[in-house]
Amino acid sequence: MTSNPYPLGLRLHGRRVVVVGGGAVATRRVPALLDAGADVLLVAPELTPALRARADAGRLHWVPRRFVPEDLDGAWLVQVAVDDPIAAASVSAVAAERRIFCVRADDRTAATAWTPAVTRHGPVTVAVLGGGDPRRAMTVRDAIRDLLAVRLAPDGIAGRPDASTGTTGGQQAGRVALVGAGPGDPELITVKGWRLLTEADVVVADRLVPGLLLDELRPDVELVDASKIPYGPSRAQEEINQILVDRALAGAFVVRLKGGDPYVFGRGGEELLACAAAGVPVTVVPGVTSSIAAPAAAGIPVTHRGVAHEFTVVSGHLAPDAPASLVRWDALAGLHGTLVILMGLKNLAAITATLIAHGRSPQTPAAVVQEATTGTQRVLRSTLGAVAADLSAADLRPPAVVVVGDVVGALDG
Repeated sequence: MTSNPYPLGLRLHGRRVVVVGGGAVATRRVPALLDAGADVLLVAPELTPALRARADAGRLHWVPRRFVPEDLDGAWLVQVAVDDPIAAASVSAVAAERRIFCVRADDRTAATAWTPAVTRHGPVTVAVLGGGDPRRAMTVRDAIRDLLAVRLAPDGIAGRPDASTGTTGGQQAGRVALVGAGPGDPELITVKGWRLLTEADVVVADRLVPGLLLDELRPDVELVDASKIPYGPSRAQEEINQILVDRALAGAFVVRLKGGDPYVFGRGGEELLACAAAGVPVTVVPGVTSSIAAPAAAGIPVTHRGVAHEFTVVSGHLAPDAPASLVRWDALAGLHGTLVILMGLKNLAAITATLIAHGRSPQTPAAVVQEATTGTQRVLRSTLGAVAADLSAADLRPPAVVVVGDVVGALDG
């Protein structure tokens, strides 16, 4: 007779957790460990682009080699995220010798700890263990999440919106959904977006999607890391398009999960056209765009009565003098409203100089919001003339949104 597991809530803040493996499983598990404040040591010869971005940002420690027993020195927990049973067993044996609980992605029966199916609702975290059956745990978890997020319908009956239809397991095979995941907080994905994510067979995710959403995927979901790290490794857009089409034509329900909104500098239109050309049906689920959410999270309204009657969202990924740039920076300099610049940190000095050269006052209030709506959000307040230098001194990095206009100080007491 198999003993029932003893459930615990581990308080990992500041405590070493070792993750062995740098692939899709680790990409799904690491965000929850970081959210718990764990001191994560990642041991793997190679990393997915999403994990590499976290390592480059200093969120975790990466040792680019294979596991050695000394890696568990000082560890409280180890997660083995490799599919090689021999390598996993060797890590598990070392953990057992040191009496460190070990989660194994390859063999739950050989593990000393299980990762539950988790749902989060504000400060409430619900973890479900399904007796070793991940599908059972996911089914119960989803039912609990529905109850936590329940809303009253117009007739007064509590219910779940947008009931799913399909051929197998409530899913419609052979289709694609372009889903906006919002600006960073996992609770800012729409109800419909989250529902489609729970139904997906394949998830193709950008690096800007909230990592905790990936932690809630079914264990059998194929996760494709389509991260596009600025000025680093990336997948060509054509390859991403082909992945969407190929998986859908093979009968899968594919969710293309994108940070913010699919159509706000997200290249969602190109992906829709590629699917349409192949005869693949597409559903588009809008997301909360960082162009509005980031200023709001920093206490900045993009419009405000008597201050700004319009706001303009522009991409700054190309310098103002770049031949391929489609932005009329000279015209933007003459506007009185709010200017929101996405992907503009690299070219911020040139952008601000161009705006000033065309008449925008260097004393115009400006702000930079890094990683908005997340626990690592940072806000820099400055002026148009000084913000580029202040940005460099503060060592802010992408993803970040730049806001220019009098609204920056509109809510200051």
